[in-house]
Amino acid sequence: QVQLVESGGGLVQAGGSLSLSCAASGRTFNGYNMGWFRQAPGKEREFVAAISWSGGSSYIARSVKGRFTISRNNANNTSYLQMNSLKPEDTAVYYCAADRLRLGQRIDDYDNWGQGTQVTVSS
Repeated sequence: QVQLVESGGGLVQAGGSLSLSCAASGRTFNGYNMGWFRQAPGKEREFVAAISWSGGSSYIARSVKGRFTISRNNANNTSYLQMNSLKPEDTAVYYCAADRLRLGQRIDDYDNWGQGTQVTVSS
């Protein structure tokens, strides 16, 4: 198991930027594929982005493509989600997730989850 802690959320105006971090501990971070998901009030949790353990492969949801970027730094056991040109519809709790075997876009593809960080975008 790996423990995940998200940070970097907050309140930002539309058009602004935020950078989320996901710090991992407990197991070898570079053996895990990482994902970011979000859940808005009253909605299901949805995929945002994913990156392979090596950083060689990544996927971005169509709804955020061109605005969000996923990256990782295995030296400091951290995954990042850079969010630019934020919109009010990006308001949600953002979760990072990790899995040793799967690099997917489904909730079931990940066995390890953080507690989430709130992102609020005002219009």
